[in-house]
Amino acid sequence: MEIKIGVQNVGREIVLESAQDAESVAKVVGEAINEGSELRLKDDKGRVIIVPGNALGYVEIGAEEVRRVGFGQF
Repeated sequence: MEIKIGVQNVGREIVLESAQDAESVAKVVGEAINEGSELRLKDDKGRVIIVPGNALGYVEIGAEEVRRVGFGQF
């Protein structure tokens, strides 16, 4: 699933692909915002992205989609 993170006073957004489900990402984001702690997310390649919770502008959580295999269109 694709996650986009907007940081205050920064022109570019952070975009990552994660295997986490939308519920767990939303929970972690909510905790970071409410507590002012850091937001830690891990992407598909094993990298850890850390953003201060008080610097978050927005977080867009993409829809979970099943990956299709093959060339046919169904």
